[in-house]
Amino acid sequence: MSISHHQTASGRPLRVAPAWVGGAGVARDEPLLPVREAVWVWSVRRYARLALWALPVAALLHGWTTLGLDAPTGPLLVTLTAGWLAAVAMIALAGLLAGSRTRRSALVGLLLGLAGFVLSLPLMALPPGTAAAGSALTVDQLRLVELGATATLGAGWVLLGWAVFRSGLVNPADGVLLMLAAAVIGAGAHAQRPLPAVGALLLLAAGTGLAWTGGRLLPKH
Repeated sequence: MSISHHQTASGRPLRVAPAWVGGAGVARDEPLLPVREAVWVWSVRRYARLALWALPVAALLHGWTTLGLDAPTGPLLVTLTAGWLAAVAMIALAGLLAGSRTRRSALVGLLLGLAGFVLSLPLMALPPGTAAAGSALTVDQLRLVELGATATLGAGWVLLGWAVFRSGLVNPADGVLLMLAAAVIGAGAHAQRPLPAVGALLLLAAGTGLAWTGGRLLPKH
């Protein structure tokens, strides 16, 4: 009975760890990863590359809301969808930078961004200048919470942009665009047009560049 080179002795498919996680291309003094962990790392990187495309889609939806156009599903659903896609892209970007020298900045940016999303999410459904029924906070206090949430979210995107700029993995210009988009969107949330639309365009350019270059990024052997 002969055994195929692509199967184990039990007949199951043989999965070999790629060189970049513990194969022939790794230095001898570095520890080798088991095949199971190698497949897991490869799956995480593939998810991160694909999920980065959520960022330009979120930018398009955010730009739609800044133009004042009527959406068939209503502006609230579009805003929530844009925020959800932006959070997915933020997690993917931090995951892509996990193996770079700027992983700490990316992690702090991710935590700040998620905190900003959590703080701003309950306030999205409230009409401007009103407080929720039964809330212990006044309208002015809710305004301060909204400003804090916007600042926290913007700080998270700025740190992620800085991590992209310093990582050396992707185009550093995308990191600059991401930082500019975070600053303009944060200021545009409390300003008149066309500043919010400009922020959406900057985010679209940064997201498209990151998704394109990140999707073609291959680890070093």
